[in-house]
Amino acid sequence: MTDRALYAHLMRRAGFGASIEELDALTKKPYEEVVEDLLNPERFPDDENRDIIYRFHGDGTRGYGRLWWHRMLSSKRPLEQRMFVFWHYVFATGSSKGNNQYPMFQQFEKFRKHGMGDLRTLLVELSRDPMMIFWLDNNENLKDELNENYGRELLELFSMGVGNYTEDDVKAAAQAFTGWTFEQHMLEISSRDQGYPAAFRFDSRNHNYEMKTFLGETGRFNGEDVVDIIARQPATARFIARQMYAFFVADEPAVAAWNEIPPSNPEAIDALVKAYFASNGSIKEMLRVLFNSDFFKNAQFARVKMPLDLIMNLQKLVGDASLIDPGFGAKNTMGGMGQSIGNPQTVEGWPRGVGWIDGGTLNTRVNTAVEMLDDINKPGLAQIYSRLAKMGPLSPRQLVDKCIEYIGPAPLGEATLRGLMRHAEARGTVDFSDESKRQQNGDHLLKMLQLTAATREYQLS
Repeated sequence: MTDRALYAHLMRRAGFGASIEELDALTKKPYEEVVEDLLNPERFPDDENRDIIYRFHGDGTRGYGRLWWHRMLSSKRPLEQRMFVFWHYVFATGSSKGNNQYPMFQQFEKFRKHGMGDLRTLLVELSRDPMMIFWLDNNENLKDELNENYGRELLELFSMGVGNYTEDDVKAAAQAFTGWTFEQHMLEISSRDQGYPAAFRFDSRNHNYEMKTFLGETGRFNGEDVVDIIARQPATARFIARQMYAFFVADEPAVAAWNEIPPSNPEAIDALVKAYFASNGSIKEMLRVLFNSDFFKNAQFARVKMPLDLIMNLQKLVGDASLIDPGFGAKNTMGGMGQSIGNPQTVEGWPRGVGWIDGGTLNTRVNTAVEMLDDINKPGLAQIYSRLAKMGPLSPRQLVDKCIEYIGPAPLGEATLRGLMRHAEARGTVDFSDESKRQQNGDHLLKMLQLTAATREYQLS
């Protein structure tokens, strides 16, 4: 793996890819320093363009939605943005229930703020989050009418996993969270489409103050006490470590199968668990170990791109995004690929690995790539053309190699490479500095880039 390929790998996993210019700048720094920049977002400005976006779109769902996409594409804090996607994947919540998007964005902000802090704080914030409370019905969890939905999912899908707790533990957790509800601030609504802001509220009248036994400990536990106990469990550390491995390193089976199927790399999980306990549950410290590890560096293209990554990697490549109207038309095709941020398919989130791919979604993926690589005048594509023009005449093999370098697919199989070579050889040697053939050469380059992005290997990250 070349240094440039390693940096590209890091940015695909810790961010949403990197443009050619961004990679040029990153490779001038030691790898470990780039990791530290990612882990310490406070080193870089945040939301420089928030006021401009809000001026045109308001500070409601429309404005925040555009700000969210702009952050993923342009933020100098890519891991901070990546972490909200990671936690949204783990703590799957959907705005479709109740059709109120604003609390969903409030939750995303919590993931950005606490996503690299300690797990205990994050789980408390999650338990107090209005969107989560409504999603899993904890607003209906009363001392005399127990609702176990949140208590169960907190243990099963958010922290420990099946097989590490009992039904009595689920009941005790639900009792501890009685009275944890929310209220909506309807008077804050403007004329824009911002929905209804909401805030956590503790209803003491409906809280169970009795003694409870949870995971072997007994006391008059409330929700924070339950989270404290959960955060101390080895099973919790292993569960979060495996979630990190599956998201940042290599595809793993669905969470529901983890009780039967062991991790593909037990040593990696052990290293992350060790970091968890050595740092009092610090997510940042686990990530520091992960990104600097050999198991991460050697896991290039070990994941299938989720639709969000496919679109954002391409958007980084073409470099075509207006600040006021990002113009991410391709994001509207994400649903056709099986992913809609803010509306996960189930409480377990979205598929993993080859679960993203079938005949229909693959067709949408290929068509999306072709549609996005459609204009040689888009800034990123024009830059590729300019770089090729400085190289003099390029043979078919040289052009294919450059397209592979710029698009960044997994190492191509022989059949894929032969297909690209056939198209390149049909044109022969190309001199991109010949201005009299700019249109013809531009069309040829676009087709080569489209074909490269349409390969099976480009579906891997």
